[in-house]
Amino acid sequence: MSSVVEDTTQWVDESLMHRRGIAGGKVGKTHHLTEDVQGKFHYTIGPYSDSVLEIDPGDRVVVETRDAFDGLIKSESDSPSQLLRMPFLNPQNGPIIVRGAEKGDVLAVYIESMTTRGENPTGTCCMIPEFGALTGTEYTAMLNDPLPEKVRRIPLDENNIYWSERNVLKYRPHIGTLSVSPEIDSINSLTPDQHGGNMDLPDMGPGSVTYLPIRAPGARLFIGDAHASQGDGEVCGTAVEYPSITTIRVDLIKQWPIDWPRFENEEMIMAIGSARPLEDATRIAYRELIRWMVSDYDYDQWDAYMMLSQCGKVRLGNFVDPKYTVGAGAIKKIIER
Repeated sequence: MSSVVEDTTQWVDESLMHRRGIAGGKVGKTHHLTEDVQGKFHYTIGPYSDSVLEIDPGDRVVVETRDAFDGLIKSESDSPSQLLRMPFLNPQNGPIIVRGAEKGDVLAVYIESMTTRGENPTGTCCMIPEFGALTGTEYTAMLNDPLPEKVRRIPLDENNIYWSERNVLKYRPHIGTLSVSPEIDSINSLTPDQHGGNMDLPDMGPGSVTYLPIRAPGARLFIGDAHASQGDGEVCGTAVEYPSITTIRVDLIKQWPIDWPRFENEEMIMAIGSARPLEDATRIAYRELIRWMVSDYDYDQWDAYMMLSQCGKVRLGNFVDPKYTVGAGAIKKIIER
């Protein structure tokens, strides 16, 4: 049985995507980016790979994503260190060219639904040597031995994740890695930055819109790394990684000068920062949120700064990757009054 989580509200009609996007909320052609159409998956995000699809603003794309391990881990007896090769993880679909997209524009990506693939849907969570928040890593060098390798294979259905007989978790899917191309750099798919990337933000699921600042002609959209569930921080280094059918709708907002990704759902707006240390990611996110409130919501900068000290929300994406991700948000009902 396929498991589907999709947006069932009409809030998106009032979103920035629909109000400012050149498609104006009209749905165009539906494209199918299957594994066969994709062919070669990518482990870097940049301007040099060949595009697999060209779409118009307003078009819908149904994407078959692979899991973060490229399907190589198949049982709990598998050894991640023997089967996986860093940094060849997090395979990405794309790049998708959006006609008319230019530097200085913003790509709006609305996630409509996320469906599991296969007759017996299963997710995978791993402990990988020198990867995770509570172990020494390449960036946090320690002399102690790495934590043990472990693999969990977890059955899923349309409602739940059956972690164990004791623990049943809700199916709360999101896209871990969503990006446009940097202008000249090619960045590995494990690293988040201004282009988006491996942000691992649990809110970025069905019913949400992500806004990405375009640096390269055509935007060059990449997508992958579906998670069936993830806690704040992705603390052991991996979520419930699974292959998905993710349906997105894409629009283009012309000449919107933003520096970092932004996010919107029915309840909240959020600015997203990625950096090390974690407090710098938080600073970036709050600064960008203040700038957003000033430019689009008619706030004085210092009033927004002080008010967010009382009502700002922080969402932790990951603090296990080469850069950490934080979203700083504000409830729409508060800031729109």
